[in-house]
Amino acid sequence: MSCYSRLNVIKKRRDFVWAARAKSKGTRGMMLQARARGTSENVSARAIRVGYTCSKKVGNAVLRNRAKRRLREVARIVLSEYGHPGWDYVLIGRAKETATRDFQALQSDLQYALRMVHNLNR
Repeated sequence: MSCYSRLNVIKKRRDFVWAARAKSKGTRGMMLQARARGTSENVSARAIRVGYTCSKKVGNAVLRNRAKRRLREVARIVLSEYGHPGWDYVLIGRAKETATRDFQALQSDLQYALRMVHNLNR
């Protein structure tokens, strides 16, 4: 699946909370939380939803925004190819890593985390 238009942004707190209660995998550059959506939810079954968060531990506003921009770009590149339809993903920035980590390494981190989360599900 290589269609960026199928990536939707998670905006509601309850969706972040539901993802936090599901599967997670940490890497050096980020933490990934992922959950398969239920059929009763009012969201397209083919859509991949993604949310981003960076706490104040990541740094000041400049570093948090840089980390979120990098997470958004990594998600756009990686989730469009490796994400599973019908899943919600939350990417959490890490202190002193997400904003400064090599971009290729950040992509590899997300690919690895996705493989681990989906292997646990099977």
